[in-house]
Amino acid sequence: MTLPFWASDVCLVAAQAATVALPARRRIPVLDRLQSRWWSLVPLAAIVGVIFLIRGASNTANGLTYLALFAVPPLAALALAWAMRRSRPPLALLVLPLFALAWADRHGLAGEAALVALLLLSCVTLGVLLVQVAPLNWLKLGIVAMSIADTVLVIAQLLQPANDVLNAAAPGLGLPQLQRALFGSAIMGYGDFFVAGVFGAIVAAERGRRGAAARLTLLLALLFDLLFFFVDLLPATVPVALALVIREIGIRRAAQTRRGRSRRRPVLRAESPGAATTIRQGRGAPAS
Repeated sequence: MTLPFWASDVCLVAAQAATVALPARRRIPVLDRLQSRWWSLVPLAAIVGVIFLIRGASNTANGLTYLALFAVPPLAALALAWAMRRSRPPLALLVLPLFALAWADRHGLAGEAALVALLLLSCVTLGVLLVQVAPLNWLKLGIVAMSIADTVLVIAQLLQPANDVLNAAAPGLGLPQLQRALFGSAIMGYGDFFVAGVFGAIVAAERGRRGAAARLTLLLALLFDLLFFFVDLLPATVPVALALVIREIGIRRAAQTRRGRSRRRPVLRAESPGAATTIRQGRGAPAS
């Protein structure tokens, strides 16, 4: 059974929004030593670097396929055990049936759904880890830069050829292709879920409302994907970056409103007990 494109796209967009909602606020103390602004370039490198590597050497796609095959399941297990909300160590075992289903039912909706689940869970873990080593404000700029680069590559028609090579690459023995998310008639790249995981981890680190951020991402993605009536390829990182920007504008306006209210609030000065006693004595009869 193959879903129509619009239904397939809605399912993938919902999965991307769920990636925003899942990250928890976690820390590994030893990683604090690795903090650097350079980590904020990871989102940009994840798309620009990969595209130009594939264009320069087609064998890179095969390497990335096997990298995803070996890295995604452990990262997904770590999300279930630690990195996501309501995580529990025993939940990590769910990766085994998910991987088995993705392998056994490679061309069915159930297998594709299992593959998408593994992929988004791995991105939750990567987002949580990246947020710990990169300054949040710089990482936000990295997400915006990734979205801009993604858009430029699409407009310049540089993304599609490399993307086709990466999507077609497959490991041996019919193992699942964990380097991209295919569901029904729609497909998303790993980077589209990765940027959502980073955004969700940022919101979690700032103790923000992850559910609200996920709903905003979902709404923007659904509206953005209406452009599929006119084009065949869209940069799916754009709705995530827009959600981040809108959230930042809302936070700054709320902070300005609070500061304005604090300036207008009257300051009441309480009299000291000694001064009050002096006044009371001054109003009464002189002490004899």
